[in-house]
Amino acid sequence: MTWWCTGVRWRVGDGPVLGWYAPGRGERESPLVFGGVVAFRVRGGRRCLGVWRGGRWTACPVGAAVAGRVTRAQCEECARVDRAHSVAADTFADDPRPYHVYVAWFGPGLVKVGITGVARGGARLLEQGAVAYTWLGQGPLMAARRAEELLRTALGVPDRIPYERKRALRARLPGVAERAGELAEVHRRAAALGDWPESLERLPCEVVDHGEVFGLEAIGGFGSAGRVVDELTDGGVVAGELVAAAGPDLYVAVGVSGRRGRGQGASGQRGRGQEGSGQGASGQGVVIDSRLMSGWRLGGLDGLGETGGEGDGEWSGVTVPVRGMPVVQGGLF
Repeated sequence: MTWWCTGVRWRVGDGPVLGWYAPGRGERESPLVFGGVVAFRVRGGRRCLGVWRGGRWTACPVGAAVAGRVTRAQCEECARVDRAHSVAADTFADDPRPYHVYVAWFGPGLVKVGITGVARGGARLLEQGAVAYTWLGQGPLMAARRAEELLRTALGVPDRIPYERKRALRARLPGVAERAGELAEVHRRAAALGDWPESLERLPCEVVDHGEVFGLEAIGGFGSAGRVVDELTDGGVVAGELVAAAGPDLYVAVGVSGRRGRGQGASGQRGRGQEGSGQGASGQGVVIDSRLMSGWRLGGLDGLGETGGEGDGEWSGVTVPVRGMPVVQGGLF
């Protein structure tokens, strides 16, 4: 049975997990533990996962190949079906479910507004890698959409932020109090606006900070010395200690020296790793956008078995293409 990686998932109150899908078998999840080992070898080619609908995957009818550098493991046809049925497409104006309007903080001066289903809680903000956020209001879908557009225009904030910029800012963030203060000011400005949809209930400012959940204190050195995985390739290896995770990004310390310990394998089963911290002997860490992992078959390293059991090999290194981390100076790259 072949299991295909579906990337990182987040749930409120839990840490990140790595998802897997096997046609005809359904799905499974592997917990990702900070301080544990992430280690895998890429096998075969990347393929379209199909369409996610109703809480499950519907397989791509042709099993189409997908390029290694795209962040969505979908062919054009499956991506089109996904977009046509998404909330963003506004094709469900009569959706009876309530939606939250939020403002999310990603770095100094970098906030965005958006909407998410009330039933999902803050999961959408975890998935986006929002460092902190607060709700602004709650109501029907179209009222939430109108409020979102009002806030974007009146406050001059976007509804989308390039992911590369989010990532670059994480290594040099101010403290929790400063983050909360900036969000509180945006909330105050938003609350002072007129023309809010009548059917939208306004909500008080209650900042939720993800600094501890993401493990942000551990990634300071990734900004200047870190590398970002460009793509996965057949036979390529990624192995090291997981030190943090934010949104789809996994922060992995490589070249870690020290005595062996037990860590977290790529498939979620326990394996043998090496104890250590920071950026390792080379002074570098590697960031893996787990969206690039989706659609691949990821096997254990030599001696670990197909799904990452125990083994005795050295578990540190990266043999897939990487690039340098952009440097932020004065808020600019």
